[in-house]
Amino acid sequence: MVREIVRDQAFLAQKAEPAGPEDLPLAQDLLDTLAAHRDGCVGMAANMIGVNKRAIVFDHEGKYMVMFDPEIVKKSGPYQAQEGCLSLPGVRPAKRWRSIKVQYRNERFQLRYKTFTGWTAQIVQHEIDHCDGILI
Repeated sequence: MVREIVRDQAFLAQKAEPAGPEDLPLAQDLLDTLAAHRDGCVGMAANMIGVNKRAIVFDHEGKYMVMFDPEIVKKSGPYQAQEGCLSLPGVRPAKRWRSIKVQYRNERFQLRYKTFTGWTAQIVQHEIDHCDGILI
């Protein structure tokens, strides 16, 4: 189901709660909402649709990927980026890493690790910031 985009900064600044298997339907709502905004959005966190859980979806090389409880466990190559956000007006500076390794749970809630670089790494970092209540 396509959901409304939350713009309430007080809500977005809350640290998200861990996700559980009962949150699996949330993935479809995130995917539907991201697809509806694909022209101006490449990633989305659950709090952007009003659910305070650690869940994200993003464009990974042309396919959408879902992560529950993502955590960056390794990072290298810091740089400064300029980013926009569907939930916030304008473009803002953000410190990012060129390469990140993420620990997460997939849609079967199996623990996985994946390394991302470049643009995809930047998207994932932005969405994990949302989970941590960090507004760019």
